[in-house]
Amino acid sequence: MNDIPERISLATRLRNNFLTGLIICAPVAITIWLTLSFIRWADSWVKPYIPTRYNPESYLKFAVPGFGLLIAVIIITMIGFLGKNLIGRSIVGFGESILHRMPLVRTLYKSLKQIFESVLKDQSSSFKKVGLIEFPSPGMWALVFIATDAKGEIAARLNEAGAEMVAVFMPPTPVPTAGFLMFVPRDRIKLLEMTPEEAAKLLISGGLVMPDYQPRDGSNAFPLWQP
Repeated sequence: MNDIPERISLATRLRNNFLTGLIICAPVAITIWLTLSFIRWADSWVKPYIPTRYNPESYLKFAVPGFGLLIAVIIITMIGFLGKNLIGRSIVGFGESILHRMPLVRTLYKSLKQIFESVLKDQSSSFKKVGLIEFPSPGMWALVFIATDAKGEIAARLNEAGAEMVAVFMPPTPVPTAGFLMFVPRDRIKLLEMTPEEAAKLLISGGLVMPDYQPRDGSNAFPLWQP
């Protein structure tokens, strides 16, 4: 009879050790797997276009992972450098003029260009702030990323109601790659001090990974909107 608690204690210790090891190993293994998968994906796209005499795999007996990705980074950097001078801008402008003459391609190209310019070149606070809005009903709160102030026709139409609107993006959990774009009155948004990275961890973990928070001035109230 006295052996039962000891067996249970041993089983509990083994389980706890296993879970601890899983917590340590799983993130490392998944990170390595995702990194290698991305490298292989990039190599599969670039390597077929590399001339045989410039491909080190033509001379070596083993594959060189990441070589295609390296070539892609070098080419993109060179294109960016050329695109900043007069000749490069002329070539880019000529290529864009051709794309603008194609009905379907024109729409797709303009949309993608606007997205990349907004994400990569805009130095504003877009998607750098996190907040809470009441959704889907009063008393229930959803995590959102602050995109930008409403502009154009949307701002003109919504401002008629007397409220300054802000575009927010509300992603789902645990895969925040899709979601809802909503326009919310500025005074209905409660800003959070957590970073977008911390908010992403919170979403991906389904609420299990909560970032640490030290309230300002000893207050537990949510910070209000600040421009």
